[in-house]
Amino acid sequence: MSYQTITTRLTTDGCGIITLNRPDCRNAISILMRREISACLTAWQDDPSVGCVIVTGAGTAFSAGFDLEEFRQTERHAELLDSSSRYHRDLWRFPKPTIAAINGPAMGGGFDLACLCDLRIAASTASFGHPEIKFGAPPLMTPLRWIVGEGHARELCLTGRKIKAEEALRIGLVSAVVEPEALPESSQHLAARILEAPAGALRYLKQTFIAGSDFEEAFALEHDRAFKEIILPLFAERAATHG
Repeated sequence: MSYQTITTRLTTDGCGIITLNRPDCRNAISILMRREISACLTAWQDDPSVGCVIVTGAGTAFSAGFDLEEFRQTERHAELLDSSSRYHRDLWRFPKPTIAAINGPAMGGGFDLACLCDLRIAASTASFGHPEIKFGAPPLMTPLRWIVGEGHARELCLTGRKIKAEEALRIGLVSAVVEPEALPESSQHLAARILEAPAGALRYLKQTFIAGSDFEEAFALEHDRAFKEIILPLFAERAATHG
């Protein structure tokens, strides 16, 4: 399958690699990118040649977050909500292990993408933050809370503070920090270790992760309701004010 905003490839040992491929805009996550990620995950979920998925970014950034230019186009707000709701759920519900190989800054929606993967490994150049709180958009907190705990999650979400890879390792956000040139090999080595287990056992374990969480209730509140009641009205008001 051919894509415009991502590239994909399969390794010989059963790992599928998705690369966010908008380096000219720091891999900002657009409506089309969300739809293409959803389409790729749907195609791979029952493909026996794919046992594990790595998500990474082209260029020097993992992802700068959502493409804010689209938020200023009020006629696209229904598409924004629909594509965002589906993409996040498709990533969370994907039935095989997922790894975020974070090659650079992961901000806003890029931070969320990393948190929705099962594991995270970062380059020393990676950084993380939720700057969207500063312009009035509440970030997703629950996936982050599950990884780093309530205290760290509240502080990062409330302040929008950016943290570097070393602090991300210290608080448990990532499992390893490596030099940028070593990230592809290190993430694929991690995938290979996962794939030593039988596919059926990994799929069952992923089902327990999904079923054992309160993701849907939290996501409906933190994403769907926030989009409808706060985020999209905020951008619509700003568009009206600025013509």
